[in-house]
This record gives sequence, C-alpha cells and structure tokens, in this order.
Amino acid sequence: MKLAAINVPISTVWTSPDAPRDIDAPATAAQPDVAGWAKSMDTETRLGLHGRTLTQLLFAEPVLVRSERDGWSEITAPWQPSSQDELGYPGWIPSSHLGELPESASDPIAIAVPTASLLAEPGGQALAELSFGTVLASMEHADGYTRVATPDGGSGWLADAVLRSAAEPSGAEERLRLGELFLGLEYLWGGTSAHGLDCSGLIHTVGRVLGLRTPRDAHDQADTLENIPIEEAQPGDLYFFARDGKPVHHVGFVSEAGMLHASETGKRLENEPLTDERRATLVAAARF
Repeated sequence: MKLAAINVPISTVWTSPDAPRDIDAPATAAQPDVAGWAKSMDTETRLGLHGRTLTQLLFAEPVLVRSERDGWSEITAPWQPSSQDELGYPGWIPSSHLGELPESASDPIAIAVPTASLLAEPGGQALAELSFGTVLASMEHADGYTRVATPDGGSGWLADAVLRSAAEPSGAEERLRLGELFLGLEYLWGGTSAHGLDCSGLIHTVGRVLGLRTPRDAHDQADTLENIPIEEAQPGDLYFFARDGKPVHHVGFVSEAGMLHASETGKRLENEPLTDERRATLVAAARF
C-alpha cells in the first residue's frame, strides 16, 4: 500500500474498472472533462450511474493505493470516512489520475466558490480549473494571491477572494450560504464537485470547506454526527430520512424554508418546504 494524491481537478471513483460505460469516457480520460461529461448525460443516463460510481476525489486529495490492474488503481480515500473501510472510502480510479503527494506546507485553505483557476503566477496563465471543496496547503501570500502546494512537487497560485481558511470559525449562516451556491445544480449520483452533487456529497463537501472531515454517505453521517431531537433542529443542522426497517438514504440541511438538499436523480439542488412524503420518512436530526 502506498500514499498518492489526485493530480487532476476531479477524479470519479468507480465500483470496478469495468463499471464505466462508453459515455463515461470523458470522466475516465487521463485529463478528465467532468463538466462536459455531466452536461452530456440525460436523466436516464444519470440513473445508470447507480451501482457504477461511488464518489469523487478532488485535486491534491490524498489516497491510499491498495493495488493496480490494467491502468486502474484500487484506492481508499482517508478524507472521506466510511463504514465500508476504516482507512477511508474505497473504490477504483484510473491510475493516470494519481501523482505524488504535495510537498509539506501549512495552513490548509479551501476553494469556497464553485470553480477557481489555479494560476502559474499571480494574475498569470491558468493551469487548471479547480472545484469547490478542493483543499490545498498554502505556502506563501503575495498581493492578494496565495501560493499552494500541488502534486508531483509543483505549486500554483489562487486568488485570495476564492479561498477560505479551514481554521476560520463558521456558523449556520455560512453552511447554508455555501450550500446555496449550488441551487439549481443537477443531481449527480456520487457527485462531490461543482459539476454535480448528491445529497450526502453536498453535506460532505460543504463540511470540507469548513475544515470538517465529515463522513461521505448519509447513513454514516447519521451514525457519526451529534444527534439531536428532531423538534430541536435549527437552520444549518441536518435532517435524515429512512423507510421502515431500512438504513438512512437521504440527508439535507435544515433551512428556514424547510430543507436545502440535492433531492434525487432527475432533479436539481433546491431549498424547499418538506413534502408529506419527506415528513413521513424523517427519522433523525443532527448538529453539523
């Protein structure tokens, strides 16, 4: 087993090397086009991701490589806690998406806008377009920009205006503000990026920007976070949903309107009152 880091903006994690379909080629390419891939899929095609995709990894995110086969690597993602594996979320990614861990640095910062350009120098050429939730180690500051460590011994610059310190305190308003950046974004099974989110992916990725290592899946979030009585839930807390005798299958942020959430495939991220069906399956609440 070895440590590595994601060296592309977004790497989608698959159940096996055989899981991707022909239409998924943009996501598995050596230089993936996740934005183009997401735009290419209609609802039926997105439904076909169930049982194929698991989660997504963001630029410079560390992974443990367990094995390699035919250009694919079996990995676990320690930044995405999971009951499936004590070392992190498991799955498969193209080996071309892996590089060496960034050089040691300090003061982790997160991209807190939907997308941001990683620059070769302050105000200079764009090297990559990075997603919300990407966490990087800062190296120095100059004239409104921060230099960050990147995989394979490199570095780049990000405008301070797109960044948030992981150590900065946050409250309910900040959680909801960050979630609302994606109102109208189409649901993507396994999504943790600005190009598509699922219900627990929204919670996990917002948590990452706030410096929190939140479990990846809704049932693990319900089991791990501080549970509170449902009637005591306040905006910024979490609602969890399950059917009789089944594990938690859905999560959303409590909001003034009702719930801010990524609903399901075929729908978009929305802030709406709880429907009767949702109320009938509301089983728990937690403090985020």
